[in-house]
Amino acid sequence: MLSYEEFCANCDALERRVRAAADACGRDASEIKILPVTKTHPAEVVEYAFRRGFTAVGENRVQEALEKMPLFGGKIEWELIGHLQSNKALRAVENFNRIESVDSEHLLLKLDACARSMGKVQRILLQVNAGNDPAKFGVDAEAAAGLLEAALNCANLSVEGLMTIAPLDSDLDVASRCFGNLRKIRDCLSEKFSVPLSELSMGMSADLERAIAEGSTLIRVGSFLFGSRQ
Repeated sequence: MLSYEEFCANCDALERRVRAAADACGRDASEIKILPVTKTHPAEVVEYAFRRGFTAVGENRVQEALEKMPLFGGKIEWELIGHLQSNKALRAVENFNRIESVDSEHLLLKLDACARSMGKVQRILLQVNAGNDPAKFGVDAEAAAGLLEAALNCANLSVEGLMTIAPLDSDLDVASRCFGNLRKIRDCLSEKFSVPLSELSMGMSADLERAIAEGSTLIRVGSFLFGSRQ
């Protein structure tokens, strides 16, 4: 496992990448948040993130996150960024501050019921398959309006924005098109439903510059910070 000093050096390099990408497209780098993705890495890296000043980390799997959470006593927030099966909805609502990967009306209704039973308003993002990639989860672009309408009718859910994962392709123009599509979908939905949808979670280690150029407000970064998966 990498040392804390190595992690901090990686953070410095990542922050330089973010600033350069923001400068290149005339954006303020402070508008772009970094979500360290700690999936498949030991719990110690969550402590690294906290010590470095991050307020949240991302995990792909409910069970893996549950094994780490007790070690940190609520001092950092947890975001679920991986596909969520509806049978794990209750555990997700109980333990995650935000769920980024909401991709069906069935899951929406399950999360809403779980949150209502707990007296909680669950923060969510809607996952859209903006790159039309059959290997990726997310609602089709054409179905995004229906999913948002259903979400807005759920009193115990707070829709904060949209999320996507770009197709895996060495041609980064593919990622740019995906991210640009998500921004356009967001703009259309925001106008149609009169809701801000201010969060655009898009971009990872390899394509974050393209995501920032297309309007990302949250980049999800794992390997660049922590090295290859364990």
